[in-house]
Amino acid sequence: MSGNVEYGLVSDDYVVSDDFRRDPSYPVRAGAPGGGGEGAPLLAPGGQAFATTFTQIEHVSIQTPATAQPSLIHIDGKAIDAHRYEFPGWVPPNELKFETLEPVDRNTLHHPTKGTLNELYSTAICGNDLTSSVLYVIGVTTTMSGQLAPLCLLIVGFVLYLFKSVYGEAGTAIPLNGGAYNLLLNTTSKSVASLAACLTILSYVATAVVSATESMTYAANLCPWIDVYWWTLGLLGIFCVLSVMGVSESAVVALGIFLVHMASMVFLIMVGGVYMLQNSEIFANNLREPLKYDWPLAILFGFCTAMLGVTGFETSANYIEEQQKGVFPKTLFNSWIIVFVMNPILSIVCLGVLDLGTLEAHHRDVLAKTAYDAGGKYFGLWISADAALVLAGSVLTAYVGVVGLVRRLALDRCLPQVLLAENRWRRTNHLIPITFFVLCASLFIILGGRVRSLASVYTMSFLCVMALFSVGNMMLKYKRGRIRRPVRATWPSCFAALAAVLIALIGNIMLAPGHLIYFLLYFGIVAFITIVMFERIRILKYFLYLVSQGPVHLQDRFAGVTQLAMDKIKSQKIVFFAKNDNLEVLNKAVSYVQSNELTKWLKVVYVYDDLSDPMIKAIAENLRVIDRCFPKVVIDFVLVQGSFSPEVVAQVSARLGVPRNFMFIACPGDRFPHDIGDFGGVRMITH
Repeated sequence: MSGNVEYGLVSDDYVVSDDFRRDPSYPVRAGAPGGGGEGAPLLAPGGQAFATTFTQIEHVSIQTPATAQPSLIHIDGKAIDAHRYEFPGWVPPNELKFETLEPVDRNTLHHPTKGTLNELYSTAICGNDLTSSVLYVIGVTTTMSGQLAPLCLLIVGFVLYLFKSVYGEAGTAIPLNGGAYNLLLNTTSKSVASLAACLTILSYVATAVVSATESMTYAANLCPWIDVYWWTLGLLGIFCVLSVMGVSESAVVALGIFLVHMASMVFLIMVGGVYMLQNSEIFANNLREPLKYDWPLAILFGFCTAMLGVTGFETSANYIEEQQKGVFPKTLFNSWIIVFVMNPILSIVCLGVLDLGTLEAHHRDVLAKTAYDAGGKYFGLWISADAALVLAGSVLTAYVGVVGLVRRLALDRCLPQVLLAENRWRRTNHLIPITFFVLCASLFIILGGRVRSLASVYTMSFLCVMALFSVGNMMLKYKRGRIRRPVRATWPSCFAALAAVLIALIGNIMLAPGHLIYFLLYFGIVAFITIVMFERIRILKYFLYLVSQGPVHLQDRFAGVTQLAMDKIKSQKIVFFAKNDNLEVLNKAVSYVQSNELTKWLKVVYVYDDLSDPMIKAIAENLRVIDRCFPKVVIDFVLVQGSFSPEVVAQVSARLGVPRNFMFIACPGDRFPHDIGDFGGVRMITH
């Protein structure tokens, strides 16, 4: 074994002659040992947390063992897949270099938008999407279940009550953006979590395009000179600009829309209620009408379509970091009570104003027709204008939700990291809403403005996300049961919520089996992009193998470029904070990194009080054993003196140049003094 420590590139698949960190363009941290800084500081000094000392036992280069697995790829006669590094094990402290970590400013531990939304703003953002669904859900539910529609909507309210606790438990246990993706990422594998992310993105795309189109359709009824096609594109562009400006500005617009809509709905209930009392025979006649199906099927199909009335409830989990502490459960409660009270009452009002035949004929604009008959022409026009406004608010909700989700996906390298670019004007990730606008606009143009197929995609993707969230919360209970959280859902609630949403999903497929094809088509496109991002190392390896079998001039042209591309992808370091020398936990951590991350470089960090701690030597020796079990994973052991806290994690992140979402921990206990959300995206990967 060679005694030369390689401070730079770690690669098990190819040979690179130069250390990419010794390049003059690589940011060097002043005073860092080894001649090449591990990364420029991420946090500016200011309000100081306590300083900590730092040292590390690094991997060393070795000759490839004769017993190593033979390489499948050779370039110029040299093996590409070759094990070249080894963890040396315990090194006495007098042979290590120690340094003092720079202090951090507590005010810079999180993104500037964290905790900027109060209860009203947070409710308004998801409330617009949630309450806009009442514009069409009453009509389609009545078409399926007739006079039993209020009962179906009431059942949906009880189901949403179950999901209130399910979402509340998950969001308070792991208060990070990403919704179902973040929940599954911390309880299952990255590939399973990405499945939920694909469904959520698909749901947001469908929401934005369909809502924008419907909004402009309502607007065109008020103003015939409006061209629905071009104004839909314009509406998508306007909310793109608002999203670039930032979530706070978007929240102000969302709040205005939300308050106007809620006031309109309350006034409609009052006016419709008076009309209903004056014309009680309409409601009585509707109750005597025969049902389209037998009553059990009428309730079942009505429930399946009525589940569309809660679309948007899942949105608040995708911007949970922007909500002030303790606001998320209140947002869920507010959203639930609105749906539970308003939707059944509005359905009763519609049945008291319109006969069933008229109601079914106007199922797309049933509230506007109800307002027209109960309050006159101008009141009907007002409700139509309100419909256009709140549907536009749904577009804004889609932008806010997708920005939070895509930002998290880009941080986790599930999507290109170029999306994380920030503008100096507002410090927002402007490329995310711009890309989302381009995607939605191009899809709208390809469909020629006919978005009916997207409506079914929206339904199925939303229900799938809800189902995955239920599963994720069950995994949270099983695998991460020790985490402290103020909200807990019972096991019966979790199973009942999952069963209800699966029934709704199956029922919607039975009602329109042809729509399943559209869903699979759109989902396949989104999933393909994500799979390519996950498998890009494997794809490059296959390409490199093909090149190695070709003529020399192709090897000269493409081999080096391909190796550099793989090197850039796999140069990302991963950090695991070890609590003790538990060999099983350390083994699980290495296995998780090898299976879920596009890297082979793991730094195991142990935070200690005193250098004489016997755990230090025990961990080092165990890592040496694990290193031999995982010859393609390069391991370093980092020692940090101090106390495990968000500030220390930020200091280590700055020193190693590793974003905190690439830092992993074992599941903390219920006595853990910190909130998981305070660590800036640190992930739990073991029990």
